[in-house]
Amino acid sequence: MKLKHWLALPLIAAVTAAAPALAADKFRVGYLRVMDDAQAIVAYEGKFYEKAGLDAELVEFKSGTDLIKAIVGGQLDIGVLGFTNAVAWASKGADLKVIGGAQQGYHSLVVRDDTGIQDVAGLKGHVLASQSEGSTADVVLKGVVFKQAGLAAEDVNVMGVSPAVAVQSLVGKRVDAAFLFEPYDRIAQLVAPVRQIYEIGQAWPFPCMVVITSGETLDKRKDEVWKALDAQKQAIDLLQQQPSQAASLIAGYFIAEPTLKTLAHGDLPREKVIEDAIRTQVFTPVLKEKDVARMQEIAGILQEQGSLKTRDGSQYDVSGIVDLSWQKAREL
Repeated sequence: MKLKHWLALPLIAAVTAAAPALAADKFRVGYLRVMDDAQAIVAYEGKFYEKAGLDAELVEFKSGTDLIKAIVGGQLDIGVLGFTNAVAWASKGADLKVIGGAQQGYHSLVVRDDTGIQDVAGLKGHVLASQSEGSTADVVLKGVVFKQAGLAAEDVNVMGVSPAVAVQSLVGKRVDAAFLFEPYDRIAQLVAPVRQIYEIGQAWPFPCMVVITSGETLDKRKDEVWKALDAQKQAIDLLQQQPSQAASLIAGYFIAEPTLKTLAHGDLPREKVIEDAIRTQVFTPVLKEKDVARMQEIAGILQEQGSLKTRDGSQYDVSGIVDLSWQKAREL
C-alpha cells in the first residue's frame, strides 16, 4: 500500500542568512507541517491575521532547529514549535521568548496488531519509529514514556524518521510501533492494522508547542506580535469550537488527495480525517502556572539527557524566557 500520494509532503521554505530579504512590512510566521501547529495555519487560511491588521506571510520549516535559526537571525517574527527546541537554544544564549501556548502534548504510541505488544514495557527489543534525536517527541519518549514503563533508551531500537515515513514503515512492517502526533496517528490507525496503547497527553499533559519570538522582535514590534497572538487565539477558538470548519481550511496541508483509502471505512474525505484528528487535540493560547512548572520539568529532563547545560551546572530556570504579558493584558 503506497502512501506517498495520500500524505501531503512538506514543501520546505529554505530560510537562510543568504536568502533574499523579505518585504519589511510583512509579518513572518514560521510553522511546521504538523497538527500541533494548526493554529498558525488556520489563522492564515481563515484570514485572522489579515483581520487583525497584519500583512502576514506563512513560512514553512522542516525542523524546529531551522525555525529557531530564522527567529534568531531576524528572518522570522514569530513561530510555533516545540518547547524543547526553544529552551535548548535559549540555554546557549539565544535571544528567545516564549510568549504564548499552542498545543498540549498529544503524542500516541501505536503498535502493529501482529506484534503482540500490549503496553509500553512490551516495546523492549522492538523497533519503534519516532522523530529525530533531540526533538520534543524524542525527549518525552525517552525521558517520560520509557521511564514510566521502566525502560532504558537502549531497550528499544528507536528509528528517527519523519511521521509520514513512520506511517509507511508501519504499513510495510519495517517497524513494530511508532510514536506519532496528529494527524499521523489518525492516518496510521486508518491505513495500517495498528492500535493505540498509550497517549502522553492523557498520561503526562505538557505544553508541547508554544509560540516564540526574539526579545528584540518583542521590543520593536510588540503591537504586531500581540496582533498575531490575537489572530492565533481566534484560530484556536475555531479549532476547539468548530473543528469541521477548521478542517476544511487545513486538510490539504496534510493529505494531498481529496480522499484517504482506509482499511475498514473505504475512501474517507480528507476533511473528515483531519476533523477527527483536531478533536483529539487540546489547543490553548494560554500558558498557566502548571504549564510553566511542567516546562521546568522538561528542562530538567533535557539536563539529565545532556542536551541542556548551564555554565555552573545549576538547574536551568525557564522563567527567564517566558513572557506572558500578552495573556495578562488580555486577562486570559
